[in-house]
Amino acid sequence: MDNHGILEMTKMNYDTNRPNAKNPIKIQDVSLRDGHQSIFATRGRTEDMIPVAKMLDEVGFYSLEAWGGATFDVMHRFLNEDPWERIRTLKKHITKTPLSMLLRGQNLVGYRNYADDVVEAFVQRACDNGIDIFRIFDALNDFRNFETAVKIVKKNGKHFQGTICYSLTEPRMGGETYNIDYYLEKAKQLEKMGADSICIKDMAGLIAPYDAYNLIVALKKQTDIPLHLHTHFTSGMADLTLLKAIEAGVDIIDTCMSPYAYRTSHPAVEPLVISLLGTNRDSGFDINKLAEISKKMEEVIPKYKHLLDDTKNAIIDINVILHQTPGGMLSNLVNQLRQMDALDKLNDVFEALPKVRKELGQVPLVTPTSQIVGTQTVNNVLFDEDESYTNITEQVKDLCFGLYGKTTLPIDEAVQKKALQNYPRGEKPISVRPGDTLKAEMPQVHADFKDLAKDMDDEVLCALYPVTGKRFLKWKYGLAEVPADVKPKTMTEVEATNELVQKALSGKLTDKTDAPDKPANAQAFDVFVDGEYFKVEVADSVSRQKSGKKKKAKKAEVVSGNDIVAPIPGMIVEFKKKVGDEVKVGETIVVLEAMKMFNNLDAKVDGVIKEIKFDTGDSVAKGDVIVEIG
Repeated sequence: MDNHGILEMTKMNYDTNRPNAKNPIKIQDVSLRDGHQSIFATRGRTEDMIPVAKMLDEVGFYSLEAWGGATFDVMHRFLNEDPWERIRTLKKHITKTPLSMLLRGQNLVGYRNYADDVVEAFVQRACDNGIDIFRIFDALNDFRNFETAVKIVKKNGKHFQGTICYSLTEPRMGGETYNIDYYLEKAKQLEKMGADSICIKDMAGLIAPYDAYNLIVALKKQTDIPLHLHTHFTSGMADLTLLKAIEAGVDIIDTCMSPYAYRTSHPAVEPLVISLLGTNRDSGFDINKLAEISKKMEEVIPKYKHLLDDTKNAIIDINVILHQTPGGMLSNLVNQLRQMDALDKLNDVFEALPKVRKELGQVPLVTPTSQIVGTQTVNNVLFDEDESYTNITEQVKDLCFGLYGKTTLPIDEAVQKKALQNYPRGEKPISVRPGDTLKAEMPQVHADFKDLAKDMDDEVLCALYPVTGKRFLKWKYGLAEVPADVKPKTMTEVEATNELVQKALSGKLTDKTDAPDKPANAQAFDVFVDGEYFKVEVADSVSRQKSGKKKKAKKAEVVSGNDIVAPIPGMIVEFKKKVGDEVKVGETIVVLEAMKMFNNLDAKVDGVIKEIKFDTGDSVAKGDVIVEIG
């Protein structure tokens, strides 16, 4: 009998002699956003949220975080889902509990600062579609990047939760940079901006229990605004941290339903509900309802199990206390190095990370600064030889120019000077609010996508993600075939796959009578399943060969040092030149997106573009020839 069966047999009436708490803790559930973002790479589909949406609505949560963060990007890029439709769908099923979203200030749900008109349009549409609470943060804690978004939130009568990104330079709070005075000053700034609540956002699970206690006590003495604590379980301290914060008087905490909890996610709600039972901070939640929700959520786990990292023996990563790398950033670093056949350099990256972070202004490590610092560190480790910062990403250049805002400490002057050499916006950094330097973008978006976008939601999507947004709208409106790898899998398909794996493990896959002849273009892959090794050969489908899509260039096609070759795996965002154009040494030819950062690939010789081997939006592997220059 499983645990749920036992629970059903031994259900207890937790309401018996249960007094109403004098100061019940308010709880936001993050399962529908940060939970699956943390452990399932944000791949949770709306269809799997609907069965539990109404059940979550009946619990009594303060709010349900269901949108924002990476969901907007992943949904349209990898799931063939309209991000706006998710809000509308969940709103139909969740009628009692406010819906919350995570907004990256002027970055919105992207990775750069967008013009004010894009921010205004996005936030207005989020309000119109059903978001009630806006948790707004800035990766640099530069609250000037809040101003435009807050204006629209307030205009619509929605809740503005001002957020402070938690960071450290020492093992415990109290260093020269990130100390208690730093956070108290930031809270004062948010109060002046009209924050309805203040959130301490600890994205890497760094805040220790007694640091949380001391911080909440100090903030409570300074302000009457409700305080909200968000922390991850990555380091293993989060349960203890939440309890000490509750003891200190925190008003709201973030938790997750147990199937999506722990690891790099969040503390589970169920143990905390029981821990506070009968106290003056009792949540008042019915544990039986929570158990039923967890049981329902577990039914879809097989769809996402392949996304879990089963190589770890522990569900915590104590090293996060040492390298301070958030879970999402860590997975990005590992994936980037694996794709470049350089996973052995991971320790070198960790060793270099603090130095790069300090040189770039000792910024907090949260999206997008975590990607900016992480990707640049990887580039430094892999490409620096005779000099440092030989391959600087566009985002690092933007950071050095001031387009992300004011860094916590000044950026290293030598690094800043090198990054801004020939920078198109100028070689002298700005000090004004970044949004003040950006020209309106929506008129050009409207012109560029007028034949594809059918409403404002479509236009905003394309404003944030021009390449992948355009591709998604073609899928959405039936103008392009939807690839198999973005279509949802049914439980029947998942079970069939599992059955094949079990047959392979038991040696039962021996009948080859129905197998077609192996084509000449079959590619061999090494596959490991539960420790067993299989050699699998896969052939390109005939439909793909006939689709007219440009065939992937092979490394063997490199005929000279003139070619533009992908130094890292990524997606082609833009070609700055076309076939027949003359180019000069140092001119940018291709913009390559890798780990959500842009890399300019420049010409190494004077010449003429002979051939472009890929299209915008195509993925390339390390070493692929992208452009031939003759």
